[in-house]
Amino acid sequence: MKQCTILGLLLLSLTHAFSQAEAERVRVAFYNLENLFYPEDDSLKADEEFTPQGQRYWSYYRYREKSNRMAKAILSIGEWEAPDIVGVAEIENRQVLQDLVESPTLAPFHYRVVHFESPDRRGIDVGMIYREERFTLLSAKPVPVTLSDDPGFATRDILYAKGIIYQSDTIHLFYCHWPSRYGGQQQSEPKRIRAATIVKHKTDSLLAYNAKANIIIAGDFNDEWTNTSLLETLAARKPEEKPQTATLYNLMAALDPNEGSHRYQGVWAYLDQIIVNSALLDNEGVDVYGNRAQVCRADHFLESDDKYPGQKPFRTFIGMRYHGGFSDHLPVFIDLVQTGQDKEE
Repeated sequence: MKQCTILGLLLLSLTHAFSQAEAERVRVAFYNLENLFYPEDDSLKADEEFTPQGQRYWSYYRYREKSNRMAKAILSIGEWEAPDIVGVAEIENRQVLQDLVESPTLAPFHYRVVHFESPDRRGIDVGMIYREERFTLLSAKPVPVTLSDDPGFATRDILYAKGIIYQSDTIHLFYCHWPSRYGGQQQSEPKRIRAATIVKHKTDSLLAYNAKANIIIAGDFNDEWTNTSLLETLAARKPEEKPQTATLYNLMAALDPNEGSHRYQGVWAYLDQIIVNSALLDNEGVDVYGNRAQVCRADHFLESDDKYPGQKPFRTFIGMRYHGGFSDHLPVFIDLVQTGQDKEE
């Protein structure tokens, strides 16, 4: 699997020219930023632990350090060029996204921010940043996730965005952070099934109107591709040699099952996934390069696991203890290309 690379001191001066082939690829990514909170108490959110006086002693220094580190991490997803569209999870508000894109690392790429406040009680939202010269945003809105039998239930909204790449090709993006497995996978599963039902309804509507619509669903689903929410409710299948029209395909299903984007008790899993419809795999118009997704497993995102063999994500906190890393998740991404380009290197 291709490794992502950080360019060290060259990160601040990435202005070199890149090849025409690279220029014509549009990199679409997702990254769970692991609790990127602004260190100021918001009376409407349960964010007290992420304040200077809170349990985590979340100071302005730690916040700035984390923000700058995540900016460099996002740039590294793009390898030699900044990624074009990045969905993010576990951000507290619009301010943290603005600080991120205005950092010295990302400012040269003129990212724009898409964010809506969600009803999540902890105050974590889903957001998106994009390079305006590479993606033209047409519309964006939050899609609520509600439970009919629990009106008090509150979780992250799904972020829907519609835009244009290559000046003429429309893509539909759904960035997700589905309800966690808190309380157990089986007990919490109905919440994720509900989220899947909502996304499925939206994508079915798009495909009923245009069977060739370009759809990307990405995020931290807190389920694997074989779980009910994704395989049955969303009906996202393993990629096939001949994609069927108006069908969703989970690109993570084709990756090495011994790897993943998240590691728990020594076991890797693809909780972070990218799902596309057949129109992006059919060799017509815009396609996914190589018909594959990738996990960014650069060395700086990982550290040795002291309890289990192998490596684990280098995260910001271990329990309540500040660890000074990036995130407990690894970024995932795809490249989009126009038909006519070679799909394999």
